[in-house]
Amino acid sequence: MKLMEGKKGIIFGVSNTHGIAYAIAKQLYEAGADIAFTYAGEVMEKRVRPLAEGMNSKLIMSCDVTKEDEVKAVFEECEKIYGKLDFVVHAVAFAAKEDLQGRFIDTSHAGWDLAMGVSAYSLVSICRNAEPLMNEGGSILALTYLGSEYVVANYNIMGVAKAALESSMRYLAADLGQKGVRVNCISAGAVKTLAAKGISGFDKMLKAAVVKAPLKRNVALEDVGKAGLYLASDLSTGTTGQILYVDCGCHAVYASLDEMQIISESIAQ
Repeated sequence: MKLMEGKKGIIFGVSNTHGIAYAIAKQLYEAGADIAFTYAGEVMEKRVRPLAEGMNSKLIMSCDVTKEDEVKAVFEECEKIYGKLDFVVHAVAFAAKEDLQGRFIDTSHAGWDLAMGVSAYSLVSICRNAEPLMNEGGSILALTYLGSEYVVANYNIMGVAKAALESSMRYLAADLGQKGVRVNCISAGAVKTLAAKGISGFDKMLKAAVVKAPLKRNVALEDVGKAGLYLASDLSTGTTGQILYVDCGCHAVYASLDEMQIISESIAQ
């Protein structure tokens, strides 16, 4: 019997085969899970529907996560088709391009509201609407990044939004834990995705991560996908309110010997 056989859930945020959400979906599907998918608008439907159909999805539905009525409608359809759910994956984030460069201090009020609404509050909305459908022992997980804890050049408002997401996760874990439902975050390291290309200087971030990481490599999408499978499955029944770092150890290192050597050589020149 496969690990996720008989388990049903939904993923918000799959957009292409080169993203973390898809990597998690792939692991869940191969483990036997029945997965529903959402997409944001007609353009995204053309990308998402073939991927979802390739995983034999019974529900592929449009959803703007900033609109409560659309989130509610998605879970109403989930109830009709699946009855109860065992897992929910929140892989949704967005910020205006101009707010992902320059100085954080120049973030506009509109840019703040946009990033917070899509990237953080949507988790609250999704959890609220998922709650009545979640089986005891169910799991909800969201995606975050180390920029929530430390300043990362050009991450700016997204770092603040991810910090809000992580704090929200902990409060949601306390709320839903009373019903036996777990809520966690995966903090993936710098990984090659189409979304990451929107961050200025991302290639340099990848190189810097290799120097810092104890494993001396960049994290792979498959690494993050497996972590998602762990948190969505019964393997993690005692884990909630946690941030699972999948970054080859970058979060644990302030300055590696390799970094110090590079700095020394630069000063010597």
